[in-house]
Amino acid sequence: MNKPYICDVMENDIDFKTYLISKKIDPDQFKSAESELFEKLAIIFEQSHPDSFTAQKLFLINPIRRKYLLKEQEGELPSKPKMKFKPKIG
Repeated sequence: MNKPYICDVMENDIDFKTYLISKKIDPDQFKSAESELFEKLAIIFEQSHPDSFTAQKLFLINPIRRKYLLKEQEGELPSKPKMKFKPKIG
């Protein structure tokens, strides 16, 4: 089994589309609108760890997210309501 990396730590557990979904970016819209940028980022992503990729490309990820925001899935559970604390007066 030929691996391009010395150890398993360097391997990505997720693919680029799954990564984009985790960052709330719609991969299909992004790929159709900016296919060249999508392909370049996919190549870089495959060569680095997801955390490293995020640190290196954060300045690109945020504007891309704003353009191609992933719509909430209907099957997702709604978020838990936040606890509201009432001040005690007395």
